Amino acid sequence: MTVVLDFGRHGLEVSLPQGLDVEVVRTSRHPPLPDPPAAILRALAQPLGCASLAELCRGRKSAVVVVSDKTRPVPYRVLLPPLLRTLWDAGLGPDRVEVLVATGLHRSNTADELLEMLGEDVVRTYRVRNHDARNDATHAFVGTTRRGTPVWIDRGYLDADLRILTGLIEPHLMAGYSGGRKALCPGIAGVATIRRIHGPELLEAPIGPGILDGNPFHEELLEILGMVGAEFLCDVSIDRQRRITGIYAGDVVRAHCAGADNVERQVLVTVEHPADVVLVSAGGYPLDQTLYQSIKGLVAALNVVRTGGAIVLAAELAEGAGSREFVELLTSAESPGEFMEKVWRPDFFCIDQWMVQHLCQVLRKATVWIAAPRPVLSFPTGFRIRWASTPEHALAEALAQLGNVRRILVIPEGPYALATVRGKKLPLGTAWREEPSA
Repeated sequence: MTVVLDFGRHGLEVSLPQGLDVEVVRTSRHPPLPDPPAAILRALAQPLGCASLAELCRGRKSAVVVVSDKTRPVPYRVLLPPLLRTLWDAGLGPDRVEVLVATGLHRSNTADELLEMLGEDVVRTYRVRNHDARNDATHAFVGTTRRGTPVWIDRGYLDADLRILTGLIEPHLMAGYSGGRKALCPGIAGVATIRRIHGPELLEAPIGPGILDGNPFHEELLEILGMVGAEFLCDVSIDRQRRITGIYAGDVVRAHCAGADNVERQVLVTVEHPADVVLVSAGGYPLDQTLYQSIKGLVAALNVVRTGGAIVLAAELAEGAGSREFVELLTSAESPGEFMEKVWRPDFFCIDQWMVQHLCQVLRKATVWIAAPRPVLSFPTGFRIRWASTPEHALAEALAQLGNVRRILVIPEGPYALATVRGKKLPLGTAWREEPSA
């Protein structure tokens, strides 16, 4: 039996072991929209919970359109032209509109990456700016949330008369679902804000893919949105070929909730029993280009791997491990326990520590193999992570180590699918203690 995983730009065919119970998780995504530009224009003219985008332009002198960075496969070449044309026709031409790339704490997108993401016409015609979370001078203080998060937001965004958020709605390991309020924070927030919302305490709270109710990370983002404001949202959902399957436009909260509900009906998959071994992709390009982002694929397997089982992650890793801070932090502790002791110290902070913490959450429950063309770093010996050149080699090693393996589960879409055992979405901080019975 073979299966094609989302891997790089073109996918990867994997031969699965014979003689075992193998189940492939398949989502039921909607078909792509037959005429996306026309559908986008309709959504902008008939949004959910607010006036049309054209009406919102009346009396405004400037606008900012917040877009995701290159780590999210948002089809902006399709989405942006109708949106920007609506602004232009309503009196907000290119000289009055800024396209702001919500990098969060990711690196700035290069000129070539912006061309690939946004298209030549947008880059040539509009002012496009990468948000820089590390530059305190480009942020303004808005206030403090009830949980004590200091809210620092990009000044250019705050100064605009009309503020539009865009993005992709998909399962997200912290926010439950991406999109909506997440474009604002952490997308265009300052380091002090991101540090607080990505702190170790919040990451051990009941957060996880698909979890919105009772999710304190999601609640914090909503409070920040209420403090800062945004006049309009235009999010999308996509299929495995990155084609638009849905458009969710209007009031940020209402449109995002509608989109998350719709997406969950498409991506949530239920299996009856946890698996001994889970083979999962990191989502393909652009998500699987770095180890940092690929950890989301490991988290996607946590719901459905048994305690003491194994996860095999397939990722291209063409750009390596990730940021310098991520690499130095990941290789500075000899074990997950030592890292967690460090991260819980009140005086400790390092950019990208949150993804190392998520990796430690995975390792509490399972051993990990990473199948990639080449190793991108050397893990400390205390981390139960091994490299393999192919998923087949990794699966063979996992089967030999575990012994008595009966069941393998495959998640070809990686973190873009929401795999569960009997519908239960497990919080990351307690997933290894709440496993459904086999």
